[in-house]
Amino acid sequence: QVQLVESGGGLVQPGGSLRLSCAASKIAFSIYDMAWYRQAPGNERDLVARITMSYKTTYAESVQGRFTISRDNAENTVYLQMNDLKPEDTAVYYCKADLRNKPDYWGQGTQVTVSS
Repeated sequence: QVQLVESGGGLVQPGGSLRLSCAASKIAFSIYDMAWYRQAPGNERDLVARITMSYKTTYAESVQGRFTISRDNAENTVYLQMNDLKPEDTAVYYCKADLRNKPDYWGQGTQVTVSS
């Protein structure tokens, strides 16, 4: 009954901000690497940001300086703060939990639409 539940998506104007949350249950959250991916229409699912068990972070070049990934192990939650949003950020955003030698877990996604 592992669950990853994303929230916080919505419609925002260019230049606006959103904060996505992904709440995990039924996993040993603190030992998982966590990541946000996104998939726009016609595109592959691409890594947006990753935060490891040891809190190392990685960002796609397209979001570097605008997005920040963080995690709160006490709350079993990973966040994605998105600032200065652009129309090209429009996508379904997915949360992923990754543990070596275990299947990855994915959330169902949350829609982010950046449009004026």
